[in-house]
Amino acid sequence: MSALLLALGAGAVTGLALGALGGGGSVLAVPALIYLLGFTPAAATTASLVVVTVTSATALVAHAREGAVRWRAGAVFAAAGIVPAAVGGAVSRQLPAALLTGAFAVLAAVAALRMLRPSTAGATSVPVPARASRVAGAGAGLGAVTGVLGVGGGFLAVPSLVNVVGLRMRAAIGTSLLVITINSLTALAARAGSAVDVDWSAVGPFAGAAILGAWDGRRLAARLSAGTLQRLFACALLAVAAFMLADAVG
Repeated sequence: MSALLLALGAGAVTGLALGALGGGGSVLAVPALIYLLGFTPAAATTASLVVVTVTSATALVAHAREGAVRWRAGAVFAAAGIVPAAVGGAVSRQLPAALLTGAFAVLAAVAALRMLRPSTAGATSVPVPARASRVAGAGAGLGAVTGVLGVGGGFLAVPSLVNVVGLRMRAAIGTSLLVITINSLTALAARAGSAVDVDWSAVGPFAGAAILGAWDGRRLAARLSAGTLQRLFACALLAVAAFMLADAVG
């Protein structure tokens, strides 16, 4: 029963982050699966991809109904990351657990520090899109990160969609969910048939709670400022990153 409650609680927080911020769920899901539910790093990153895929797809529906998804821009951005995500998913199976944990901790810390910095994204009245090569490069990089570390990459996708693709913040959050869904599904397909032992009886409740949390997160985002949500999430993420890094080097 305790494991079920932990899975439900962690899943709800993961979905809340995805629904409210358009990303960040996976950087909470992986450590929760490792330290609360006893998954190995390899199993946690695989399970995280399942959770993030279904949760992002659910949150995407809510954002699409509000007209906050730019389908063409998101599809182009995600397409550039499909091959890197598949390659990264295959490579991740060959990496030692300590390396995966350490790399994930560093990425989480970088993401948290980036969130704590004052953002100038969308400060100009008319965002200017970059060249196609930069868009493709950003999409490919995000796909590689998704494949190797089992993260959807929303905390990287949102600023990229604003600064590189030229979307406004609201549209970037909705469109990032499309990118996350495609990248996560691709990375998950690359891991299909692997020998990783995943406890699906725990993943099911985790994913179910995350889906419900995503809807609540969308409503929470309408009540609190984006800055407040980001700062709260970043502080929690820094604590998680410090713990994981200490565990990896200890």
